[in-house]
Amino acid sequence: MARTPSNMLELGTTAPDFTLLDTVSGQERSLHDLHADRGTVVMFICNHCPYVLHVNEELVRLANDYRTRGIAFVAISSNDVVNYPQDGPERMTEHAAKVGYPFPYLYDESQAVAKAYDAACTPDFYLFDGEQKLVYRGQMDGARPGSAVPADGRDLRAALDALLAGREIDPVQQPSLGCNIKWKN
Repeated sequence: MARTPSNMLELGTTAPDFTLLDTVSGQERSLHDLHADRGTVVMFICNHCPYVLHVNEELVRLANDYRTRGIAFVAISSNDVVNYPQDGPERMTEHAAKVGYPFPYLYDESQAVAKAYDAACTPDFYLFDGEQKLVYRGQMDGARPGSAVPADGRDLRAALDALLAGREIDPVQQPSLGCNIKWKN
């Protein structure tokens, strides 16, 4: 596990489309099917990363707080499951049920989606507006395992609130920090 920051994809980038297996429903799902008219949060997570485990409860709260307000949430795991079998699709299904994810948890077997988003770590967050333009990327908040900072979603919540209110989102955004995506050799 290498402590890795986000790459910070350029604001204004159009959300790369994808079609991936949703390990929760067992169905193929596309961004076209999953996006919402007001905004969409795409997040790269995995089952075993301590940074993701540290914020899982807040991820569930965030999604539950905002999906009723017209924001879609989509989680994607892109890790190499040959070397990290705990991140495989069957384990993703179990993990999503155990944690209570109220959003699709997609499996990016080829890692092409992570590359299209320039994702670097787990967790890595991207907020797209209703036109699927990137308006926020980076950290959910300043919480990290072992720190005294609470997982409250402060940074992502501020961006979501601004988007929903039609206000400009602060372009000064902090990269997320977490485990590196486990790339295939």
